[in-house]
Amino acid sequence: METLKKFLLPESKPFVADDVFIAPGAVVLGAVELHAGSSVWYGAVLRGDINRIVVGAQSNVQDGSVLHVSDDHACILGERVVVGHRAVVHACTVGDEVLVGMGAIILDGAQIGPRSIIAAGALVTKNMVVPEGSLVVGSPARVARVLSSEEQAANARLALKYVEISRRYLALGLGLGGAPVSA
Repeated sequence: METLKKFLLPESKPFVADDVFIAPGAVVLGAVELHAGSSVWYGAVLRGDINRIVVGAQSNVQDGSVLHVSDDHACILGERVVVGHRAVVHACTVGDEVLVGMGAIILDGAQIGPRSIIAAGALVTKNMVVPEGSLVVGSPARVARVLSSEEQAANARLALKYVEISRRYLALGLGLGGAPVSA
């Protein structure tokens, strides 16, 4: 209970960079860092109540996704990460320029190497280590193959597309950004 109290104190409010987009109905609670150009979309929940969550620059957490933590593991997303609709990213580390497909689940202690793709619906099991540039599929997940350089580059392009979309929303006065919030 003491751990929970620690992260629910006022000093554990989220850090939100000035150009972050948070959609109405998204929940960002506790020790959460949203870095420059990142976005959190409708119905997403980021709950940093017993450990911290970091969303790297230009990353996005799409509609209905959940990011959570455990006592032993924070939830860390690198830069230009795309978390697809309804994905669950739990107490793990996701490297730069990774695409987490719709409905994918990544469990505690997993480490996802940079420029990888976690396919839609995949179940990445506890403590799985995914090498850089991998395509991961299935339930339980397995590395299917190494991605081509073009496939790897597409992850960053998709993340940057979401940066542009979120800027349009902010320009229209939709959503929140730039202040500690619980939307």
